Order: sequence, then C-alpha cells, then structure tokens
Amino acid sequence: MSTAPSAGPASEPRVVVVTGGSRGLGAGIVRSYLASGDLVATCSRSSTPEVEAWASDAETADRFLFEEADLSQREDADRFVKAVIERWGRIDVLVNNAGVARDGILGMVSDDDLDTVIDLNLKGTLYVTRQVSRRMLARRSGAIVNISSIVGLSGYRGLAVYSATKAALDGLTRALSRELGSRGITVNSVAPGYLRTEMSHGLDEDQLQQIVRRTPAGRLGDPDDIARVVQFLTAPGCDYLTGQVIVVDGGLTA
Repeated sequence: MSTAPSAGPASEPRVVVVTGGSRGLGAGIVRSYLASGDLVATCSRSSTPEVEAWASDAETADRFLFEEADLSQREDADRFVKAVIERWGRIDVLVNNAGVARDGILGMVSDDDLDTVIDLNLKGTLYVTRQVSRRMLARRSGAIVNISSIVGLSGYRGLAVYSATKAALDGLTRALSRELGSRGITVNSVAPGYLRTEMSHGLDEDQLQQIVRRTPAGRLGDPDDIARVVQFLTAPGCDYLTGQVIVVDGGLTA
C-alpha cells in the first residue's frame, strides 16, 4: 500500500525590498508581502502612520524594516540597501515602486520639476537596482519588478517627463532581463492603470467617472490588484517569465 510523501520543511521567508512603500500603491505591496510571512524592507523620505504601525505591531515588527531615504541621492540608496543586507544578509525580491509625478506641458516644466522626476523615478531606480543586482548575481537567484505605468506605454498630455521615465523603466526591464537571466534572476515590469491612489491625483470625480466608463472592468484599480500580480511575478518557481511588461489596467488600453 502506497503512502503519501511526508511534508518537507516550511519554506524560508523571502527578503523583500519595496521602495517607496510608506503610502499608496507601495504600502499595498508591502502589506501583501507582510501578509505572506516575508521579511520586508521599505524606504521613503519620511515615515507615515502605516509604517509606524508595521514597526510596532507584534505580528510584523520583527519582519519589517523602514529607513528614511531619498533615493534620488546615490548615498541614500546605497545606505538603504546596506541596511537591509546588515539586517537579513540577502535580498530575494526587489520591487522598484518609488516615484513622483509633476503635471504640466513640457514647454512649461521647470528645471527643478524635471530633475525631481528623473532623479527619483529613473536614477533612484538605477541606484537601488545596481546595488541589489550585485547581491543577486552573487547568489544566482532573485526577482526584480519595476512599477512602470500605462502612461509610459500610451503617453498622456501634461505628463511628458513622467511618461519618459516610466517608458525608460520598461526599457530597463528588457535590458536587465537579458543581463541577469543566465544567473537565475527574473526582471519584469508591472504597468498599472488608474488607481485610487497617486495615479488619480489631480483628477476630479467627473474625470474619474469618465475613466471608469472607458474601462472594461468598470472601476478604478486598487493597490491589491497590483500587489497580486507582483506576488505572482516574484513567486518561487516563476522563473521562466522575464523581460515582460504586464499591464494591469482593467482593460483600459486594450
């Protein structure tokens, strides 16, 4: 008579880095990984009540690390990654979520706004990914997800600089997937549509309802919609899906 195989040991929690995880979409992604039992590190320029709750809750305090950091500054990016390594010794998953938008037609964009968007959205992502990828290469494993945007695919009036940075992240995804794939590291982008977070900043309710009417799913997205896809792309065993831009927009750009 055959018997069922005995269950193996529980899998070790992953070490997950989510940049810009103090609010909005980033906080939703952090929350998802904490709920999965993972060890999660995040950063932003300042703390928030949600960050303070994770740091003090008995269920999450030992599995959560927060560092104040301005990722547009290389020294801050390097210090943040170093803090994660000192705490947990490795990084298994990197989610590049930190970003900022500045509205306005390109001809009227100030130098300060242009630098702010490019320095955080693009250079900050490159700074962090450079440091993390070195560690992943040494271990020959890892998963990287870049949070881009449908704005980088379709382009939107008044968001030329933001669109340029998000399109650049998709280009980074494709190039890095070729650089890192032979070492067991996957790299993908997730391009959200309109969410009831920072993506809907500056839109009034009438404008939001117009977007809802154009969206086949019949609603705006929420952070959980994106977090589920990020979790899928970084799940153990999801090692043949790389170099892709996954659009999560309720069918808006279909």
